[in-house]
Amino acid sequence: MDKIIFYPEFVTATIYNWQHLLKINGHKEIICNSLKFLVDDNRIILYAYCIMDNHIHLIWQVKGKWKTSDVKRDFLKYTAHELKRSIQKHYPQELENYRATQQDRTYQIWERNSLCVELYTTAVCDQKLDYIHHNPVKAGLCE
Repeated sequence: MDKIIFYPEFVTATIYNWQHLLKINGHKEIICNSLKFLVDDNRIILYAYCIMDNHIHLIWQVKGKWKTSDVKRDFLKYTAHELKRSIQKHYPQELENYRATQQDRTYQIWERNSLCVELYTTAVCDQKLDYIHHNPVKAGLCE
């Protein structure tokens, strides 16, 4: 029987309407804690990540029996729920900024259709890793 090979993936997820929700340290912690759970639960290998004010970039590799689509869905759903709870508790006046236009939900934290690209070659992986490293520099968040 052939072994299934899962390549690392470059993932970008953007906050709804490019709002700066992730500028808040507690919101960054929600993202970090969720990624830590996925690593500790043996669902992913996390190679790199970057949390910008309004989006995140990841390079991860889904492990074992897990499907990429399921891991990504669960990560985005859980973090959206936790971010919404934080907004409700600490910034209730901001909640209306996340009111969804779709009928299947009241609020939306992440933009739909996040980017997910399999990294088949070392060259493409290196290019995405350089992008993750330089994104906060280009945005003026660090040197």
